[in-house]
Amino acid sequence: MAGGTGYFLNCVLSLALLVASGLAYVAVHELGGIGGSDAIISGPSIGTQNILLMGIESRRYWNGDILPSSILNQLHAGSAAAVASGVGGNDTNTLILVHIPAGGKEAVGFSIPRDDWVQFADTVGPEQQGKIDQAYGVSLSYREQQLEASDPHMGQDQLAFLGNEAGQAAAVATVEQLTGVHIDHFAAVNLYGFYELAKVLGGVEVCLRHAVHDPNSGANFHAGYQHLDASQALAFVRQRDGLPNGDLDRTHRQQAFLDSVMHELRADGMFDDLTKVQALITVAKQYVITDAGWNLLDFAAQMRDLTSANLVFHTLPIEGYETIDGQDANVVDPAYIRQIVHAAFAATAVSPGPGAHRAAAGKKTTVDVLNGGETAGLAKRISTALVRTGYAAGEVGNTTLRPGTSVLYGAGASASARKIGAMFGVIAVPAAAVRTGHVEILLGTSAAFPASLAASDAASSATTVAPATSPSSVVPTSGPQGGAVSAQNGIPCVN
Repeated sequence: MAGGTGYFLNCVLSLALLVASGLAYVAVHELGGIGGSDAIISGPSIGTQNILLMGIESRRYWNGDILPSSILNQLHAGSAAAVASGVGGNDTNTLILVHIPAGGKEAVGFSIPRDDWVQFADTVGPEQQGKIDQAYGVSLSYREQQLEASDPHMGQDQLAFLGNEAGQAAAVATVEQLTGVHIDHFAAVNLYGFYELAKVLGGVEVCLRHAVHDPNSGANFHAGYQHLDASQALAFVRQRDGLPNGDLDRTHRQQAFLDSVMHELRADGMFDDLTKVQALITVAKQYVITDAGWNLLDFAAQMRDLTSANLVFHTLPIEGYETIDGQDANVVDPAYIRQIVHAAFAATAVSPGPGAHRAAAGKKTTVDVLNGGETAGLAKRISTALVRTGYAAGEVGNTTLRPGTSVLYGAGASASARKIGAMFGVIAVPAAAVRTGHVEILLGTSAAFPASLAASDAASSATTVAPATSPSSVVPTSGPQGGAVSAQNGIPCVN
């Protein structure tokens, strides 16, 4: 099957925004069941915030099991044998960065083309550059390999959960690095999750400028307005073959889908129907993962007045196409992208830079460094560097000689511990003896100052790109990415 399926997955992630008007009717404990990940340090749930919506290309359940053939056939997603051989992967073929100003009455979003060639950030494993959609899958794969090597008896559910957390952390950090803004929250969904949520929604109204027929995605639609059921909705947002600008046009499909769903949910009064709202949340609990610190009830209260008329989507521009490392990729200008994003977000307030995650981590995480090696002063040097990147200084001293380095952590410090462990090439593990909010580094005889820590230190002290006001920073309307997708009637027409 040509192309990835991830672009369409983001459509249902809008539920993180869309169910907001109905969440007030639902018990708090029900909302708490929506997947909580410790991959990032969460930002505020009210006021100005940035949210990353991720669609995972995977043809598997979250625990790693391959979807049954009956479901794969329904989704036009290939065979189980093809999935077992690697088809589908775990790429984030959908990435949309949404900015919510204080008050929540309007929003602006940027789709990030999946083929943009970038430097990764916080990515596990040796691959540190590639297409932006690969950061998630690369980290997931290498983290699972590390975990299997360190604990061969780890259960599949736990293995997949920790692998996905590594992928989520890498995807968020890589988007932060590209756009120059801090991400407060994320929501992720896999292929089957979209299908199940689309069924609860009862399909969606779309508009096409031209008739299309694409056997790869299953898209077979006439021109004009039409109502699509769940299966057809998948095809609508999956199609890229036969579109004038391929994946870039597919970003417009997903944007139009989000606009249309928001419009229809309000027009049909779904948020006033407790049964339907609860059905949405029941499915979301099973298929949607968010950061653990995102208080959806608080977020809901702020977002009650957001309508599709006040939600505008853009697609980040590319400089051209090139074959890089044997892959067809988009060439991008990160400095230009940061100007565009900051200019669009600056209408209310400029978000903090990508070092904000490290600063937030520093407020919550104290790092103790104990030298069990033979390099004098190494513990102090490492502690000082970690403080510069945003962590709080803890105990610095010596411990008994030990052959290898270990990273241990107490309650509430798992996200920071994973990042610190990656600096030393070890897997961080929880320890009851480590205090709440603390990470403990026990340096071994072969320990050295990690190069990645030096790079992180430099990145955290870099000056965030200031919002530009020059014409060059205005969101472009020409080029293969096209202009903004919006419609006063809530249902934009797209290719």
